[in-house]
Amino acid sequence: MPSRARPRARYRRRLRSRIILAFVLLGFGLTALFAFATNWTRNRVENQLVEDLMNRNIEQAAQQFQQDPDNPQFAVDQIRAFVYTSDKFDSVRENRPEWYRLSDGITTITGTDELGNPMAYKLAVRKTPQAWFFLAYDMSQASRGEAQFNRTIYGSVVVFTLLSLLVGWWAASRVMSPVSELARRLKRSGRSAQPEALASHFSDDEVGQLAAALDDYAARLTQVVQRDREFNADVSHELRTPLAVIKGAVELLLSRPELDEKTRSRLFRIQRAEQQCTDLISALLLLSRNERGHGHTDIARLAEQLLDMHRAQLGGKALQLRMEGPRGLTVDAPEAAVAVALGNLIGNAVKYTPSGEVLVRLYADLVEVIDSGPGLSNEDAAKLFERGYRGTHAGHSQGGGIGLSIVRRLCELYGWDVRVKPGVERGVVATLRFSARGFEVAETTPRGQMS
Repeated sequence: MPSRARPRARYRRRLRSRIILAFVLLGFGLTALFAFATNWTRNRVENQLVEDLMNRNIEQAAQQFQQDPDNPQFAVDQIRAFVYTSDKFDSVRENRPEWYRLSDGITTITGTDELGNPMAYKLAVRKTPQAWFFLAYDMSQASRGEAQFNRTIYGSVVVFTLLSLLVGWWAASRVMSPVSELARRLKRSGRSAQPEALASHFSDDEVGQLAAALDDYAARLTQVVQRDREFNADVSHELRTPLAVIKGAVELLLSRPELDEKTRSRLFRIQRAEQQCTDLISALLLLSRNERGHGHTDIARLAEQLLDMHRAQLGGKALQLRMEGPRGLTVDAPEAAVAVALGNLIGNAVKYTPSGEVLVRLYADLVEVIDSGPGLSNEDAAKLFERGYRGTHAGHSQGGGIGLSIVRRLCELYGWDVRVKPGVERGVVATLRFSARGFEVAETTPRGQMS
């Protein structure tokens, strides 16, 4: 069958997975945000306290220098203080060049000590014409404390994320349990003709309301299906009765020897039309019941009958109908169903081929119907089996565009495959392939042409 364009598949998570993922993302997001805010606040407060302490102490250092200029180096509140008078400015440039370049303010300095260990300290600088004041606050211990604090708080992010995963898993199981139970009961209910009531098994919550809505929908759908089956059975029975009357009357009239050829030809045409109607009713009844009928249909014999029927309807059309290929292909399906499928393909080829030939070619597991008509566009080939679609070459011909739609539905029912494609040079090639379990191959005759 012509492959329908399917939308590009997209990855869809299960509802349970989405609930768990939502809990994990929420837990991770909140704890990560809390960790970031805590770390930022801690660093900001710590830096502010240290800088306030250093600013206050450097003021104290300047005041003490004024009181006792003979003691330029001293400690204030566990902060190392250095005071250099104007005659020692050059020594600062030689011994501590990184300090010499600094201006007033507080600067963080990192590096390594004499032993090669990493160190960090804050340096407060105040330079006056009389003296330069430096206060060094060792940040190594504070850096180690900050690293330990970061490890702890980031570890708490991981712990709370895992906890969110467990809580999400538990919550998803509790939330999805009634939904999964509803799906199981609904699947089990669909296996019987009378669906099981679902709402009585669930509490009066959202899932219970969904179950009640499904019960109502199932009841209405059952009524529609029942009415459809009764209508199809009634129509089939009521139509078979007049068709049987027509068939009996035609057979009775054909048994009269005094009939002229013109009347006999018309009666044969009525007989063929009656057989077509009977086959079509049988096929439509199978489709309405969605059940596969069984039988042993000889494809070669049926194809010959269909070609003979269309030969009688050619009139003055310059068209040759022939068949070639081995006999022996037998399909496990009612002859009516195969006749409707193959007959529509042959009928379309005959209808849209003004002259030339229509060839039915038999193979081991398929039948090809090849015509020499005007051909087929890619757009027609893609839409030809849609209900109501008529090709660009249909013109004013009779028909509602449902014949090939019925063929498609029969192929879906029996697992067959039907395709239509443009011919090599012109015309159309229609292929009806029967499923592996739907046909049998008997001993075949040598391949040759059969007219």
